[in-house]
Amino acid sequence: MIRCISTFPEPTIVILTPIRVAGTKHLSSPTSELALERGSPISRGLALRLIRCSEDDLPGLLAAARATKENFKPGVITYSRKVFLPLTNLCRDYCGYCTFRRDPADPGAHTMTPEEVLSVARAGEKLGCTEALFSLGDKPELLFPEMRDTLRHLGYKSTLHYLEAMCELVLRETSLLPHPNPGLLSAEWIARLAAVSPSMGLMLETVNTDLLVPGAAHDNAPDKIPAKRLRTIQEAGKQRVPFTTGLLIGIGETPEDRVETLLAIRGLHDHYGHIQEVIVQNFRAKPDIPMAHTPEPSQGEMLRTVAVARLLMPNVNIQAPPNLNAPYYEELLDAGINDWGGISPLTPDYINPEKPWPHLEQLRLRTESKGFQLRQRLPVYPEFLPAALAKQGLLSEKIKAVRDREGLARTGRAA
Repeated sequence: MIRCISTFPEPTIVILTPIRVAGTKHLSSPTSELALERGSPISRGLALRLIRCSEDDLPGLLAAARATKENFKPGVITYSRKVFLPLTNLCRDYCGYCTFRRDPADPGAHTMTPEEVLSVARAGEKLGCTEALFSLGDKPELLFPEMRDTLRHLGYKSTLHYLEAMCELVLRETSLLPHPNPGLLSAEWIARLAAVSPSMGLMLETVNTDLLVPGAAHDNAPDKIPAKRLRTIQEAGKQRVPFTTGLLIGIGETPEDRVETLLAIRGLHDHYGHIQEVIVQNFRAKPDIPMAHTPEPSQGEMLRTVAVARLLMPNVNIQAPPNLNAPYYEELLDAGINDWGGISPLTPDYINPEKPWPHLEQLRLRTESKGFQLRQRLPVYPEFLPAALAKQGLLSEKIKAVRDREGLARTGRAA
């Protein structure tokens, strides 16, 4: 069968042929011939075609992605039960889609005290949480004298020094494992934070530098330069730190940009083997942001991007947030994700506060309706635990106390 796909800049003739995916029946897909061997990633050229596949070919793409996920981690979908700790929402970056950041004089501007951090962490511990997710603005003291004053009052030289201390506090005083998302990091700071957390993260978001121009999503956001973010991820790889990253879709990039962003992540993982998780996150419009009237990505765009991410990285954990894809978030399971990310029974999603987490019992039921078992994991994935456990000290002791025999959360509670 021959079909013209008119969504390409020039009509492209492709041949639809039966393909064989390990563990499936023959499928059809817009490729000249796609033969997915177990654990074999697709090429850049094929990814660029699949990211724009027609509605008729979408079911075949999804079937291939789900089968690939099942070759990787069959029968199970994981999530991390967490508390969300917004250590400070002061930030020197002004991204067009962000409602989290504040200037010091803005309503809601806040830097958590150690007492607040510990109080939330202990409350989460009682609810079976094993992750303390630290989110914060990127080096706000470089822009705001008020933040420098706050840090002096707390007794720290920088936001990163304060973050390090709070990770150590949570690690020492609770059973939670810290997972910091502090923005750009030097080699020194990656090493320091790795001593008090088993994993860390930084969203790459996009490799499209056009989004840095005036009026674009990353206008006046010095820490969103793709090359700088790639350097941080690369340095984490050099130090073998389990790392979470991902892309944000719908902020002005093209489908082709999404593929290039995924390929940049794949290239770093191929070289260093440290990418523990890739998040595919969709932009959601909010009334009080510069991008308030920007169209959100469609469900089809999300499904295509997730499926292509899975086929590009068949042996990497792929995650998409259910609260940003409600009410039909379970359809993402058909696109090849194997993880729901962090879900909190206590704290809201401070980045998207208007989008509540699904109730964990509802998450379990919807996951099971798609034929999967829901399991609670730690902030560091099981396959990355050996390196963390090889280090002597408080961190490895805490990990041993909360892991089960499979490297998942010892609580074993799915909801």
